[in-house]
Amino acid sequence: MGEQDPGGGRKSSKSTKAAPEEATPRQPAKKAAAKKTAAKKTPAKKAAAGEGVTSGTAAGKSATASKKAAPKKAAPKKAAAKKAAVKKAPTASGKTAPAKTAIKKATAAKKAAGTKKATGARKTAHPEVVGEKTTVAVKDAAPAKTIATKPPGNESRAALVRRARRIDRELAEVYPYAHPELDFESPFQLIVATVLSAQTTDLRVNQTTPALFARYPAPEDLAAANPEEVEEILRPTGFFRAKTKSVIGLSKALVEQFGGEVPDNVEDLVKLPGVGRKTAFVVLGNAFGHPGITVDTHFQRLVRRWQWTDQTDPDKIEAAVGALFPKSDWTMLSHHVIFHGRRICHARKPACGACPIAPLCPAYGEGETDPEKAKKLLKYEKGGFPGQRLKPPQAYLDAGGKPAPPLGTG
Repeated sequence: MGEQDPGGGRKSSKSTKAAPEEATPRQPAKKAAAKKTAAKKTPAKKAAAGEGVTSGTAAGKSATASKKAAPKKAAPKKAAAKKAAVKKAPTASGKTAPAKTAIKKATAAKKAAGTKKATGARKTAHPEVVGEKTTVAVKDAAPAKTIATKPPGNESRAALVRRARRIDRELAEVYPYAHPELDFESPFQLIVATVLSAQTTDLRVNQTTPALFARYPAPEDLAAANPEEVEEILRPTGFFRAKTKSVIGLSKALVEQFGGEVPDNVEDLVKLPGVGRKTAFVVLGNAFGHPGITVDTHFQRLVRRWQWTDQTDPDKIEAAVGALFPKSDWTMLSHHVIFHGRRICHARKPACGACPIAPLCPAYGEGETDPEKAKKLLKYEKGGFPGQRLKPPQAYLDAGGKPAPPLGTG
């Protein structure tokens, strides 16, 4: 039988005739045809897995011929061919196992399992809170969708409203005598005292205003006052020159624009010198009975600690907190929060261990939690000390509150 040379061509038939003594009896036609076919099978993979080869010698020669005739391939292809040959081992019946089919089935099953697992993971994806916004996982890897930040601890809006109102109810029981802590007998006295309370305590204002109102009882009187004399009276309140200018200018505006009467609406009040929204709502709520939220430093600090809002601008705080309560509650809510900020929930050392609303406060633990140590931090009547008003309401006195001492006596 002719063999292929390394170049791929057939050798001359003369080489076969040159050695007649080695010739063997002619093989049957079927065997010759089988050898001829085997020689044409160049890939090693086919030679190793040839079906129907019954002669061991013929199979060996065919494999040798295939190795010589097959062109050189990269190492990975040879390794793959050997692996395939091992997998296609002859069975007991002389036939090879269907390795290709098995591999295809295994691959298909693996892909199906992976797809099922990935689909399940997408279905069970949960939102992740990032910074101030909530990122929601969307199916099929769609772009992330951002929504407004939820209240603390994924607290729903309804839960936040309930918690805020419960805090106010608790504070109302703790401070049933809550009231504005500035002494006044008229809207004019209240608006002047509120302007003077900037950058100082209500107690200091209450100790100062008796002399001021005794000398200048009406807007017309203060509008015509000598600034130097007013400055001397207001000196204990601090920033007395600026405050003198504000109260004299305020009095002149009341006389010239409103006939010496304090207006009862926020639009006109904020036009007066030294009057902002905080002062306007103090006057509206306590002199005229119109509801309003007083956003002072205590109020701002506490509503952020309670996570009612994360705003820092007073106007935005006012709007955010106002949305949690009915309008009729706004004035007393302000008193409850400010009373609590002055007596228990201080800026630097909150008395957490003595706080009546500790279970409702997300900021519990920022201050002293030991009950005995916390009691020593309590101020005003909660700590057994006088309050800030010289002439407090009777309800405050009935609850055990002590009036503040006059200026220069304590």
